[in-house]
Amino acid sequence: MEWSRLLCDDRIRSYRKPSSADLRTEFEKDYHRIIGSASFRRLQDKTQVFPLERNDFVRTRLTHSLEVSSLAKSLGQNVGQKIQSEIKDASFLPEHRAAVCDILQCAGLLHDIGNPPFGHFGEAAIQDWFKENLRKLQLRGKPLTELLSPQMAEDFYNFEGNTQAFRVVTRLHFLVDEHGMNLTKALLGTIIKYPVSSVEIDEHSGDIRTKKMGYFYADRESFWDVQEATGTMGKRHPLSFLLEAADDISYRTADIEDGVKKGCLSYETLLRELGEYKREEQGEAYRRVVSWMEDKYRRALEKGYGRPDLYAVQNWIVSVQGQLLGSATDSFAAHYEAIMAGEYGADLLEGTEMGLLAKALGSIAFRHVFQERPILQLEIGAQRIFEFLLERFVDAVIPYDTELPMTQVQEKLVALISENYRRIYKICSQGKDEAEKLYLRLLLVTDYICGMTDSYARDMYQELNGIYIIR
Repeated sequence: MEWSRLLCDDRIRSYRKPSSADLRTEFEKDYHRIIGSASFRRLQDKTQVFPLERNDFVRTRLTHSLEVSSLAKSLGQNVGQKIQSEIKDASFLPEHRAAVCDILQCAGLLHDIGNPPFGHFGEAAIQDWFKENLRKLQLRGKPLTELLSPQMAEDFYNFEGNTQAFRVVTRLHFLVDEHGMNLTKALLGTIIKYPVSSVEIDEHSGDIRTKKMGYFYADRESFWDVQEATGTMGKRHPLSFLLEAADDISYRTADIEDGVKKGCLSYETLLRELGEYKREEQGEAYRRVVSWMEDKYRRALEKGYGRPDLYAVQNWIVSVQGQLLGSATDSFAAHYEAIMAGEYGADLLEGTEMGLLAKALGSIAFRHVFQERPILQLEIGAQRIFEFLLERFVDAVIPYDTELPMTQVQEKLVALISENYRRIYKICSQGKDEAEKLYLRLLLVTDYICGMTDSYARDMYQELNGIYIIR
């Protein structure tokens, strides 16, 4: 792979470039398109960890995305410097460093833009519903699983927020036409973490790129357009490794901080568990970083802070993020040739001492934050919301756009779906066979539900069940 192609600033739909008065690069224009989009703004009411959280200090998908964007840009700065000063890759031109930073900053904003309401639990709820119900549903007396191709069915069984993000920005966000935000191909290539289809998933391959799917069957043309333009051709874009590292660093540290703020995790428990986690694998660097938290706690006591525990954890998290950024940077440089050849198959923190610390934080958060009773209760409630919405809207779209009769309720349910999404369906279904039209109608439902915020999904469920009516 070559940087001149990897940083391709072409767009899927060509457009007339503005006059010389606009001095922004194409990647800087991407940033402004994202920031000004309704799709991005909706992240402010989507779950990061705590659903429907009223505490403003706890993160949402929006604040998480802003943090990932900042960390990703920092990684771009670090790696750009490494390539120029240490690796000395002559193909990496001086202007490429700024481009890498801009692309990663934008990619951080986008990486969760396709996530459904209620966090990653929403992804699992959609997958589970289709696995349970797709074979039971029929059209003209035939099960839907007999009408859909294997890839079409697997797209729903393996539904993924990252995949939906690519769909949102290349199709669903109706800015001018059916090409979505029409972002640069370098940016689109960066947000594709798993450049394989749903029938190519192989969690045991040892290659991280096959862990999940990266594009829907409906978006295959856009996917391959990006692959050809950037020269990745089914390999992971090098900047995807940096985006994933920024995401990992952000959520693993933020989940701990939010857990302490919410009272799910105490300073004492965190310190103890860090010391006990895979003790035999801990090295000097790991133990030194953990000891910093005790230093910060003592400093807080000396200064008489009312919450020395929270002060210590919050300040320690900042230090840890710096260490993790440095570790990811060094790892990218160490595996540079393999990454550029498309042969590196792990995440950047894998096998490093700071990677062990990141895993420890993830393990602690899962056991002490994600398993808290309020979260479990809300997830069970969210499960019912997804089941209801999928059941009603899928039932409505099966006969939609066919010669089959529809009930008044089915017609009203279809009318509730965003007009933009219905317009996209009409455009994309033209000239397609019946199987693909059916597939696109099912995608119409997941598109609509994934575009909902937590509050909107809850309110829609309550309104359609007659629990209350908004006047």
